[in-house]
Amino acid sequence: MTTTLLAVPTESDVRRALGAVVDPELDEPITDLGFVRSVAVRGADVTVHLRLPTSFCAPNFAWLMCADAHDAVSAVPGVGQVVVELDDHHDSDLINRGLAAGAGYRGTFGHEAEESLDELRATFSRKAHTAAMERALTALLRADRSLTEADLRHTTLGDLPADEPTTGALLRRRATLGLPTDPGAAVLVAADGTRPSPAEAALFLRRARSVRISVDGNAHFCRGLLATRYPGAEDDQTPRPSIDDRPPVPHPDPARPLIPLEVLS
Repeated sequence: MTTTLLAVPTESDVRRALGAVVDPELDEPITDLGFVRSVAVRGADVTVHLRLPTSFCAPNFAWLMCADAHDAVSAVPGVGQVVVELDDHHDSDLINRGLAAGAGYRGTFGHEAEESLDELRATFSRKAHTAAMERALTALLRADRSLTEADLRHTTLGDLPADEPTTGALLRRRATLGLPTDPGAAVLVAADGTRPSPAEAALFLRRARSVRISVDGNAHFCRGLLATRYPGAEDDQTPRPSIDDRPPVPHPDPARPLIPLEVLS
């Protein structure tokens, strides 16, 4: 009789799994944001403590991250009991009890759980796709200055550089929404696959840019709040590129001055 021994999980294994857990609003791993306060591995058992930028972060967002963290760690080979606790939140006790009991979102919050978490995830998946689409197309504009915003209506996934991180991010978000990921698929589309008309293409991209700027701005703001609340937390954060680190996008009409697109947000 052959006995199969399961590998004992390591802290690195756990943190790698937590790297797949994303803040739904900021569209970024909780490990990059510094939201993982501590990881303790004792044999097969794992305890994770999470923290957030403020004590009043939305309870549904907090629950999503905690529940996703619990699921991600539980899936690590060799892991036994998993405890995920949220620290210093006004609903910490309620959330931690619900997680420990496996009560689920509605079982934990009862009548307060009015919004479906599936609907919430879908809303932020659409927003994440919009931001990722804008990043990929803006990177293309910066690489090929002969292109205009109106030209991007004809851009396909195959036109995007395969080795560009923005391309991979966009493909992942399209897959989440069930959008086509083949090289011939149009890039400039809404989350439901609808393409803007030729006359609407430039404005469509600029609206997408306002969404991306909002996401990036919130991420920077939350990073700062976390570091203020927990001095030293910035050492646990992965820097997020600033939107000002890149050269400006060429205006479709060089004769007209470029209006900073941040104003449109």
